[in-house]
Amino acid sequence: MPHKIEDDARAVLLPAFADTTLSDPVCRFLESGGVSILLGESRAEYVARAMSPERRARETAETFRTVTQAARARSGSLLAFVDVEMGGINRLHDLVPGFPPADSLADTPPAEIEAIACAVASRARDMGVNAFLAPIVDVLTGPNPWLDGRIWSADPARVGDLSAAYVRGVQKAGVAATIKHFPGFGHMTGDPAIEASATNVMSRADLERSWTSFSAPIAADAAMVMVGPAVVAALDPERAALRSAQVVGLLRNAFGFAGLVMADDLDAAATLRGDSVAQAAIEALLAGCDLLMLADIDNQVEEVAQAIIAAVQSGQIAATALEASANRVRTVARRYEV
Repeated sequence: MPHKIEDDARAVLLPAFADTTLSDPVCRFLESGGVSILLGESRAEYVARAMSPERRARETAETFRTVTQAARARSGSLLAFVDVEMGGINRLHDLVPGFPPADSLADTPPAEIEAIACAVASRARDMGVNAFLAPIVDVLTGPNPWLDGRIWSADPARVGDLSAAYVRGVQKAGVAATIKHFPGFGHMTGDPAIEASATNVMSRADLERSWTSFSAPIAADAAMVMVGPAVVAALDPERAALRSAQVVGLLRNAFGFAGLVMADDLDAAATLRGDSVAQAAIEALLAGCDLLMLADIDNQVEEVAQAIIAAVQSGQIAATALEASANRVRTVARRYEV
């Protein structure tokens, strides 16, 4: 049965919030076509790469079951995302098994990573979580205040091999994996979340050398690839990667990725560069992204949905293209349904 444009416009949005309570706008979003939520972390926890002692003390497996069940009751099929990075952010903290310490990850056999990833995902799925924003496959080539402390090897082949093992493990357990952050953000001039001028200054040669880290997990059939939030000067000096048809086209054509393409944080200062979140959303869809992450603040999610609807009605976005993106999201949600 065909979906309405209004449903498709909400299906391509991924509202992110820092707690485990559904806001009234998110409830309305899920009841009106929304398919996805991100149970995120606070900015302080994001920077610290660890959940606060207060959160760890109060959150239990039942906390996550309650919020994901409430969301599913409103949406039907649901993608409930969290960050579960190897060596980086673990939103589920001590509720799931841990990966080896970051300084020993690169020496861990792929079979061991796959087994741990499968155990982590099994536990997460039992809590109603069925999508991970991981693995990170960027490879550092210079300073990087955004990804420093979240990347555990400078060897693209090793990152690719272990990330492929992670993908196989989590997806075997029924949780969708997200490779991030295409096309690789190994050298950043600042933190894109807060600095509009933050730019990926990797040369084209450095980018190409790093792409082995993407190839292996893509070949492992990762459900999703996330495109990064800042300008990649060597590929498109004018637009943030997630707003760039050149960058998304590279993922589709050179890497042959046919799955769901996710846009990283639309609210990031380096993504917006003075534009509105709605404008960034429209350009991300026009560039070829399917699922757009944005903050659940005030009525922002619905405002962006309405901007997308208006763009379809005016002919700026083809209704068939929006429908195709929305259906990719729904397909992943059905494939990994809890």
